[in-house]
Amino acid sequence: MTNFSSTYPNIAAWTESYGWIEIGQDEESQSFIRVLDMGGMVWEGKSKYKSVDAALDDLEAALEKIIEEIG
Repeated sequence: MTNFSSTYPNIAAWTESYGWIEIGQDEESQSFIRVLDMGGMVWEGKSKYKSVDAALDDLEAALEKIIEEIG
């Protein structure tokens, strides 16, 4: 069995060092999954995904680029 941080290393890195993640619909945003830091919204995913796994895969790929840009 693998743990979360080995499956999603960028998500784990983000939540440990940079900010937080919100999952689910709310009145503030149309996206299902969002990335935030102290400055506000960093990234928003699509409004719907086929599964939570698909949303997490999209998030993992986006965070790889974001973390790379931050350096």
